[in-house]
Amino acid sequence: MRRSSSILIIVLSCLALGFVSWRLAFELPAAAAQSGQSPELVRASNPVPGAAKPGEPAALVTSIAPPGSAMYVAKRGDTVPLVAHRFLSQTSYLTSSELADAIRKANGDRQGTYLKSGQELIVPGILPAPIVEKTIAVPRDFEVRAVYLTGVMAASDRGLRIIRRWRELGGNAVVFDVKDSDGSVNIPFDHPLAGGHHIAIHDLPKFTHFLHSQGMHAIARVAIFRDERLVVTHPELAVKSHKTGQPWRENGKLVWTDPSQPKVQEYDIALAKKAAESGVDEVQFDYVRFPAEGDQKDASFVFQTEHPAWHRSDVIADFLKHAYAELHPTGVLLSLDVFGIMAWQRPVDLGHTGQDIVQMAKYCDVLSPMIYPSHFFGMDGIEHPGDAPEHFIGESMKRFELITKGSDVVVRPWLQAFRWRTKTYSPKYIEVQVQTAKDTGGIGFLFWNAANDYSKPYAAMPEMRAAKGQYFKGDELPGVVEAGLTPTAAKPALDK
Repeated sequence: MRRSSSILIIVLSCLALGFVSWRLAFELPAAAAQSGQSPELVRASNPVPGAAKPGEPAALVTSIAPPGSAMYVAKRGDTVPLVAHRFLSQTSYLTSSELADAIRKANGDRQGTYLKSGQELIVPGILPAPIVEKTIAVPRDFEVRAVYLTGVMAASDRGLRIIRRWRELGGNAVVFDVKDSDGSVNIPFDHPLAGGHHIAIHDLPKFTHFLHSQGMHAIARVAIFRDERLVVTHPELAVKSHKTGQPWRENGKLVWTDPSQPKVQEYDIALAKKAAESGVDEVQFDYVRFPAEGDQKDASFVFQTEHPAWHRSDVIADFLKHAYAELHPTGVLLSLDVFGIMAWQRPVDLGHTGQDIVQMAKYCDVLSPMIYPSHFFGMDGIEHPGDAPEHFIGESMKRFELITKGSDVVVRPWLQAFRWRTKTYSPKYIEVQVQTAKDTGGIGFLFWNAANDYSKPYAAMPEMRAAKGQYFKGDELPGVVEAGLTPTAAKPALDK
């Protein structure tokens, strides 16, 4: 009896042990997948999270990933672009197509798009940790030579080609949109007023690091008080109509927040600080003014009740005082875009915009007047101002230099890189603007083209660069090694 009982106990124990082993064989891989630690990936250091979806069956990797890369096991339906999109945030690459090209190169210059189920694929450029980029401090009189990019363009392959091409030709800076004048925010921004928004630049520290690696001064443009997205979603923050009490419209368009609304000011300063914390070197405020068109008498603002003795210029100066106090300790420069017409100091312009240059100069490092010749229509008796760049660039700069005399502010103008209202737009047109601005006290320059077409500046730069000291000094970002962030990137084709 005892012997039979012993045999029965042994048999039951074996069955139980077999059952536990069977359960572990199936449950451990599933648990690993659910925790994000997928055995589909092998790399030199820590595992890459998020590569396998929860519940997917695990596959064994037989190869070891080279240092700084991951080994991925393809599933049915996988493509190289899909894998690149999945891994982009974990790599040093800025666009999915760049990473896809690097994946092909790392895997024997493989051709084709689709992958076979179970195929092992090396994913290069894996970062050990998210990039944390720091501002590269420069003096306010650092000579910036910049082009402007929209946020969407900056995050694209064409945008990267523009940046690299501009650098090759002698540029040393890029202005890119963190928030444009339609209110679109292009970076991740956790704020109650931000709401859901399309993000063009998913990793601003990584993008800033790339600019620094190219020897580029990173300028984050923030359109301040003209913000259609914000007033549509939060009409209580808009300029109000005296007549109706409803949001006021500028020539029929609902686009203006109330510049004196504290919540609006706090929102814009918070966004600017977010950019500064991501390693940009300069924050540039655009539309830091009141609306200048439309029925001005019908426009009602918070400050008219809260500070009845104030003028619009007092609101702008007070806002800048607070913004500068918040941003200056971070080490970034603060620059302000202002109307070129403000150089003439006409009372009607000051009364509408609130851009008192003397007051604004106290709370910034750089003033960037928009002195596009084509925009001076009706001025100085010149019928075609767009074809008189020497006159309007020179006259504007002289006036801004006189107005800001005695302050430490630097005047760095926006110049015309588009053919609107001019028959003479050419590389020579570019050279004339740069030469005139420099000769009349400007330090550096910014080229504006809304479509980001810089073919004429591209053509002008070699000649200007060769004439050392004539058009610009040639300042360069300090302490930056001019090397691409992506180690395997091939030399890009020139952007046209």
